[in-house]
Amino acid sequence: MTQKLYVGNLSYNTSEGALRTLFAEYGEIESVNVITDRETGRPKGFAFVEMATEQAAEAAISGLNGKSVDDREIKVDRAKPQANRDRGSRDYGSRGGGRPRW
Repeated sequence: MTQKLYVGNLSYNTSEGALRTLFAEYGEIESVNVITDRETGRPKGFAFVEMATEQAAEAAISGLNGKSVDDREIKVDRAKPQANRDRGSRDYGSRGGGRPRW
């Protein structure tokens, strides 16, 4: 069963190919997705990597969490299911005016 990993604190210059090469040392990769800003298309500094097995995911976390990549100390951990992520307060009324600022 695939295991989705969160990879954070990436340099904006770190490519999907570089991540694929890096994670391939720890096992088979199902997918790599560098997250980009919808409007600008620029990387946001994090990605998701799906490893083919639990063992590959564990090896990647152990081997890569805290490793320096493109002069940044990356964070590698299991991705949290979307429903369980804390999205922060969405109480727009507390900002004054009661309207979202977008």
